Amino acid sequence: MRELNLDRLRTLVTIVEQGSFVAAARVLHLAPPTISLHINELEERLGVPLLLRKRKKATPTGVGAALVERAQRLLNQSDAMLEAIQLHAEGKTGRVRVSAATPVIAYLLPTALDRLAQKHPGIEVELAVLNSREAMDRLAKGLLDIAAVALPQSQMAEVQVHPWRKDPVVALIPAHWEHPEKATAHWLATKPLILNDDSTQLARIANEWFAASGLRPQAKIRVNYNDSAKSLVGAGYGATLLSYETLYPQIDKRLKTLHLDPPLWRPMGIAHHSGPLEIAVKHVLEELRKI
Repeated sequence: MRELNLDRLRTLVTIVEQGSFVAAARVLHLAPPTISLHINELEERLGVPLLLRKRKKATPTGVGAALVERAQRLLNQSDAMLEAIQLHAEGKTGRVRVSAATPVIAYLLPTALDRLAQKHPGIEVELAVLNSREAMDRLAKGLLDIAAVALPQSQMAEVQVHPWRKDPVVALIPAHWEHPEKATAHWLATKPLILNDDSTQLARIANEWFAASGLRPQAKIRVNYNDSAKSLVGAGYGATLLSYETLYPQIDKRLKTLHLDPPLWRPMGIAHHSGPLEIAVKHVLEELRKI
């Protein structure tokens, strides 16, 4: 059974609204024979007359009126759908799926999202807390649009990764400790340490930093949540290493921040799918790159 064609339904509705085939042809910019063909096809499809033709006027039959009523709702929905899709295609609306680690979402993204909302209020950003490995996997599968990831990352044909920013890593210690001007690997290695587990980028670069001085200190406590690490340091359980931007706002007087000697940096990248990008995704990328 053939489905009803929206163009044919629009022709029927326009004839009833305008009162004649000729007027409908003029409004729809179609030749009169085409208008007649559309109605003939509808009537053949349904097996009943839809219009009463009297001289140059056309009025709907009972079946025709019922069909016009429903067709009008269907056409309105179709027009609304096409308008919404057009706005999406133009980057004026849309949902962009973004992932990052908790510190990035908490301390870096709000500024970018605020600018995005001011410039492109129709774009919705859906945030997910994922580690870099999970994010890269979802990007490759098309389940994610943008991800802030640790660098370096293994090359994947489906994903592009671009350098984004480098943040200094600092030592956070209890404020009552006696301390040097800067924290060296040898000084920190003598202290109880609160570190991330080895699955994280911060743990990897911290291990490399200690190893460069010939050290492999063991953590007293391992915790991957920055706020938990800060609380433990404030309670005097030990020192931790955190990226600098995660320390703000820093109002806990129990904590002291020391720069590292030699300096340690945490490099990050922005990853997205290798294929063509929707305009809404480009708008989000533009704001993220300004951070």
